[in-house]
Amino acid sequence: MSAENVRAQMRKGVLELCVLRVLGRGEAYTSDISDALSNADMLVVEGTLYPLLTRMKNAGLLTYRWEESPAGPPRKYYALSAEGAALLERFNAEWTAFVTAVDSLGIGSVDNNGKNRVHHEKDVGHSTGGAVVSSR
Repeated sequence: MSAENVRAQMRKGVLELCVLRVLGRGEAYTSDISDALSNADMLVVEGTLYPLLTRMKNAGLLTYRWEESPAGPPRKYYALSAEGAALLERFNAEWTAFVTAVDSLGIGSVDNNGKNRVHHEKDVGHSTGGAVVSSR
């Protein structure tokens, strides 16, 4: 599996959280949501975003309003519902716990002899949660 395939799967797994975070900053038009995701290197195509927004709206996580556009059809602006805001809080807590758990495992690699190695935060220049993982 290529690194890009892994990255794409990881993006799909956190896309709902990312949309909630974008809308947690305030209401947004679909292209604004897409731009925010692209700017965060969470590239997503509109064919993925529209069905996700519809599912989230149908689940009661989002509300929307229509606004006339001077340059075309009316625009639909999305915002978090109270339920969506509460879910965002829960997701943020879960995300923090998840990242901490993954970071606690260190960053592993294989050396030239095929043996597993673990890089610790002092080796890689960022936090791994302070965990010490023995190499084999």
